[in-house]
Amino acid sequence: MAHTVGIDIGGTKIAAGVVDEQGVVVARTRRETPAKAPADIRAAVADAVAELATTHTVTAVGVAAAGFVDAARSTVVFAPNLAWRDEPLRAGLEAVLERPVVVENDANAAAWGEYRFGGAVGGDGAPVDDVLLLTVGTGLGGGIIAGGHLQRGAHGAAAEVGHARAVPGGHPCGCGQRGCWEQYVSGSALVREARALVRGAEAPGKPLLDAAGGEVDAIDGPLVTRLAVEGDPAAVQLLAELGRWLGECAASLVAVLDPAVVVVGGGVSAAGDLLLAPARESFAASLSGGGHRAPAPLRLAELGNDAGMIGAADLARTL
Repeated sequence: MAHTVGIDIGGTKIAAGVVDEQGVVVARTRRETPAKAPADIRAAVADAVAELATTHTVTAVGVAAAGFVDAARSTVVFAPNLAWRDEPLRAGLEAVLERPVVVENDANAAAWGEYRFGGAVGGDGAPVDDVLLLTVGTGLGGGIIAGGHLQRGAHGAAAEVGHARAVPGGHPCGCGQRGCWEQYVSGSALVREARALVRGAEAPGKPLLDAAGGEVDAIDGPLVTRLAVEGDPAAVQLLAELGRWLGECAASLVAVLDPAVVVVGGGVSAAGDLLLAPARESFAASLSGGGHRAPAPLRLAELGNDAGMIGAADLARTL
């Protein structure tokens, strides 16, 4: 059987997997990301594909890249955490892989994976054709499926929801603006607020600080989530506040896009209902005309960290 390979290139690791037509990862490998040298990234990808191709027939390769990808799904225009600036990634990889390659933004690829095989699949087993994916990880990413088609925009940069303005003059953002949604709906925002809490004079943050060994900088998102699951009131409140922002963000986007479902993924979504319950409440309260329109349920993503890899592999299958 012929398969496609999905490659998810992040700032620290390259995840690669052989994916079948049902979206099942049948073999996988990984490499560390050599973030400073584009040629080294290509070599690491080629090595991973070569390993997977020893046991499976690989017809094409899909790459999910953390950055702005042009409309031709070929060039990474900019990647904040990698040494890609107008990098002709598809051409470079096709030269070394000797197979067709498609390059897609990682959040777009994840949206496609969830649409085809994950949280956007309806009860009848068929994909829901109008989907908004929000990935709440270190930052806030997005992907849009409309009418069964991935929406990429005129220049390939659609669905950069994390950098729409939420709070004029708000927290500074790495993109150079202030008050972007990413500064309120992300793991980074969660960590910022948790560290601010333990630096204050109030006692509620003490369990967080104790769990971090007394080191403020050791507080991270998984630690906050773990304490929230264990019932720490301060950690629960931190996730609830993040959920409130997530619900408001989703309501604003639903007012524009009118999807049938909103799928929430990314590492922070591991908090489950500790995040989703306050998000759903905030969403319902914030959605314009909420009592007079069909609801767009907020669902958890189902593919986890494999969503980008699976989506990229499936997109490569259409080449």
